[in-house]
Amino acid sequence: MEYQNSTKHRRSFGRKLFLFLTAILLLFVAFSLMKKLFSDGAITSDNQIALVEVSGMITDSRETVHQLENYRRDNNVKGIILRIDSPGGAVGPSQEIYEAVASIRKDGKKKIYASLGSVAASGGYYIASATDHIFANPGTLTGSIGVIMAFSNIEELIGKIGVRPEVIKSGAFKDAGSPVRPISKEERTLLQQLVDDVHEQFIEDVAKGRNLPPDDVKLLADGRVYTGRQAFNLKMVDQLGGLQDAIDHLAQQAGIVGLPQIVEEKEEIPFLDWLLQSSLQKGLSQTLARQKSPALQFLWTVP
Repeated sequence: MEYQNSTKHRRSFGRKLFLFLTAILLLFVAFSLMKKLFSDGAITSDNQIALVEVSGMITDSRETVHQLENYRRDNNVKGIILRIDSPGGAVGPSQEIYEAVASIRKDGKKKIYASLGSVAASGGYYIASATDHIFANPGTLTGSIGVIMAFSNIEELIGKIGVRPEVIKSGAFKDAGSPVRPISKEERTLLQQLVDDVHEQFIEDVAKGRNLPPDDVKLLADGRVYTGRQAFNLKMVDQLGGLQDAIDHLAQQAGIVGLPQIVEEKEEIPFLDWLLQSSLQKGLSQTLARQKSPALQFLWTVP
């Protein structure tokens, strides 16, 4: 009798396990099918607004430019919103994103807006200035129109541990900014000229994007940050409001009737990881990577 009960129990457990695994398999198939339908455009709307996020340090432009170009060519997308939450970053990538945004604006086929989050300073504001319309929250920290090149001098530390650097170079300025010796007067002049030239580029591009006289922008370009409300009064932003305000305004300008479909590219997550992951995100904040060597940056920093 005990043997029969044990056998029945195993069979019952086996059936339940089979049904559970079958349900998981069907869920996986359904999930994959729906994902493919949406990604292939089988289920789409021609009233789409694309959302492109620029968050954290701007160190690379490729993904952002890639998204912008895809949405630029997509006829279902009637407008694009750059959601910016960034203190800025490297000059080159910031300029590449600016040019991609400016190209969409110049093309004129669809509007591109900026929605500024908690911080959109320096390089973050730089790329926003290329858009058709900028929304900022009253408390957004923005502006910081300036350029920085930072160096560290560890000459005294090296002396304490008994290391004596020897440098062989091909030109007088080849090791300008070396951390093992003070910057010479000539080097400081040279590096200041680099910073000043890039700063002038920053001012010119913001003036062009905002349709403001360069001299007016220059008065604002001493590196200071402004609140969203201050920036609005200074004509640095067009309107006060959050992301939803930007979506509503853009939808109206694009002639979208009813609620727009918001589309954005998400990181690919394997099905089992998606199924098992907890509600906690991978991290509460993004760690800002330190540069291995000094570089020109559109960056707002605090001590």
